[in-house]
Amino acid sequence: MTSQPDVGSGPPPGCPAHTGQPTGELMYGPDFAADPAAAYQRMRRFGPAAPVQLAPGVDATLITGYQAALSVLRSPETFVKDPRRWRALANGQVPMDSPVVPMMMYRPNCLFSDGEEHRRLRQVVTDSLERIDPNELRGYVEESADTLIDQFCARGEADLLAEYARAIPMLVANHMFGCPPDVGERLLAGMSGIFDGVDAEKANEVLTQALVELVALKRAKPGADVTSWMMAHPAGLTDEEMLHQLVVLMGAGTEPEQNLIANGMRLLLSDDRFAGSLSGGSLPVDDALDEVLWTDPPMANYAVHYAVHDVDFSGLQLREGEPIMISFAAANTDPTLASDQRAGNRAHLAWSAGPHACPAQSSARLAASVAVEKLLDRLPDLELAVPVETLMWRPGPFHRALIALPVRFPPVAPLAAGTSHASASSAPALTDETSGETSWNASPAPSSSTPPAATFTAKATGSAPAGRRRWWNSLAGWWRGR
Repeated sequence: MTSQPDVGSGPPPGCPAHTGQPTGELMYGPDFAADPAAAYQRMRRFGPAAPVQLAPGVDATLITGYQAALSVLRSPETFVKDPRRWRALANGQVPMDSPVVPMMMYRPNCLFSDGEEHRRLRQVVTDSLERIDPNELRGYVEESADTLIDQFCARGEADLLAEYARAIPMLVANHMFGCPPDVGERLLAGMSGIFDGVDAEKANEVLTQALVELVALKRAKPGADVTSWMMAHPAGLTDEEMLHQLVVLMGAGTEPEQNLIANGMRLLLSDDRFAGSLSGGSLPVDDALDEVLWTDPPMANYAVHYAVHDVDFSGLQLREGEPIMISFAAANTDPTLASDQRAGNRAHLAWSAGPHACPAQSSARLAASVAVEKLLDRLPDLELAVPVETLMWRPGPFHRALIALPVRFPPVAPLAAGTSHASASSAPALTDETSGETSWNASPAPSSSTPPAATFTAKATGSAPAGRRRWWNSLAGWWRGR
């Protein structure tokens, strides 16, 4: 048995953590969703790591200390990511239909790999993401935001989660990855399902089938998009690797991003430190996002690791083959941190740390900031329609996600027909035809085999059940220029 460096106080004498009995805090259900901070506080009696239950019958250790989290995240020689080490899943103790399995099971992508294989798969991601032009990204977010706001601004009320925060990340992700809108809708539905853990096995099937279609589409007709650039990369990804790389990239770019936008708006509209300055014309969006990333990170608990051998971790035994999850939310609010100054402080762990730190954090933050700024610019007298304490949160061990964000405001007219929603210099062309030009950065180019083309390929919508017209359908029409 190997000891880790001291990363915090261990459990007190007589603490149940020494007994080996199932004492884990439940991280599922409405109680945890309503007040996770209280649960983290109870967990801290164990020290910087505590036993938890992620779902019925699924035990794990949650790292709640900031320095302890860094110790795990930055020690790939001791703590690895490959879930094939998860003993309870391998021996059938955790069934494959457990609601947390789709978020924790092995996939051949950069998130669940280690060593040289991780470096190979991650390089494909970083090389492809580097080709995104931030100015074009900003322009597309602005265009999408204006279009969405136009759909509800004359009503004087809206659910910002369903009608705005949920839609923008999917529109942006579809644009970046060359994904048709009907496939994108199924991707979002599947991803939301596996985050919530509600019929997660079925949600994983929906997600997988949508990605199979996207991979086949891009193999047949590559374009100037991240999916095509990944396929053309010299690493030579297989279709299976492509599919599972897209799971992590599009998952990280949609569900957590919508939560960052919604949680940021909630804070801006409810906290006197921010709400009081909105009426004065100041838009402290970056400060609010910093606060959210510290206290309510959209991925509250994740980064599952496995010890390669038994480890004595500040008095708590971390067993080889048992899942170890990082609580970004608890670590960020660790009482032992020297300062609670968060504005401008980017030392939080919301984007993780170490070799598996989020490779798209700059794009994600830019998109969230632009989305919030655009909303406050168009609707400066926005306010919550209900008391903030009555807002409800979606259950699930992984995310910090509102169920709805109802707001009201003085009605305003939509932008005039024909008015550009974004500046001509920044707005990307929204057209199905191959233009021969790319909206994204042509350099650095990891491969020259992907021809420049339009940034997406449209496909006839056919996934919605008969008799149901979803909000997405009208957006699909706008996206295609109709």
